[in-house]
Amino acid sequence: MKKIALMLIALLAVIPNIFAQNGIEMADTLRSEGKIYVVVAVMLVIFSAVAIYLFILDRKVKKLENDK
Repeated sequence: MKKIALMLIALLAVIPNIFAQNGIEMADTLRSEGKIYVVVAVMLVIFSAVAIYLFILDRKVKKLENDK
């Protein structure tokens, strides 16, 4: 659990640097039309779903390891 939390914190520290690039025409167009928020929302939903799935899978694996 601690490893997952540390990985999430590290990822959240890197994300602003990824999106800090200026001069990308497609991003400017999406931002000006307000569609960038839809893109970010979809990305967050996908990331959250994968993170939750991995967390549940990790708990199941730990349970199986403890049963042996």
